[in-house]
Amino acid sequence: MSKIKAVCVYCGSSPGTEPDYVKAAAKLGKSLAENGVRLIYGGGSVGLMGAIADSVIKHGGAVTGIIPEFLMRKERAARQGEMIVTRDMHERKRRMFDMADAFVALPGGIGTLEELVEQLTWAQLGRHQKPVLLANINGFWAPLVDLIDHMQSLGFIHASHRLRYLIVDRIEDALPSLFAHWAKTQPPTAAEQRTIIERL
Repeated sequence: MSKIKAVCVYCGSSPGTEPDYVKAAAKLGKSLAENGVRLIYGGGSVGLMGAIADSVIKHGGAVTGIIPEFLMRKERAARQGEMIVTRDMHERKRRMFDMADAFVALPGGIGTLEELVEQLTWAQLGRHQKPVLLANINGFWAPLVDLIDHMQSLGFIHASHRLRYLIVDRIEDALPSLFAHWAKTQPPTAAEQRTIIERL
C-alpha cells in the first residue's frame, strides 16, 4: 500500500488567543517529521504557520512552503525548507493540492476556512478522494460542523453528496487517523497485487 508522503496543513498566520493552538501545531509538526511525512503549507514564518514549520525542521523533517509573491512581506516568508513563490492565490492553492496526499485544518481565520471549504467542495464534487481532517482543538471547528449539519437538515447537502471529512479532538490522533483512512481507501500497488495473486 502506498503511503501518505505529504500533508498540506491549513492554519492561521496568527497564533490565536489560546496557547493550545500553537502547542498543537508544534506537536503535529513533530509527528510529521517523525513519520517521514513532508509538510506542505502556506509558507509563512509567523503564527501557527511558523510554529508547525519550525517544529518539522527542528525534528529533521521536510517542509515545502508555497506563498504568493504579494504575501511574502506580510506573512514573512520562512527562510528554511523549500520555498515556492507563486503569482497569485489560485496558483498557490493548486500547487498545494497537487503536492499533498491529505489535508489537515488547524485553527485559523477566513483564509484557512476558505482553503478547507474548497477541498471539501472538490471532494463532494468527486474531484479528489484525498482525506480532509479537521483538527478540532478545544472545539474550534464545532461551529462549522454544526453549520454543515444545519445545511444538510434543510436539504442543501443531500445524503448522497455528504461532505466527507475526518475530525479529531486531540492532535495526537491526526496522523494515525489519516493513515488509517488512507489504508482503507487506496488501491493496492502493483507489487501488492502480485503478492495477493501469488497467495491465491
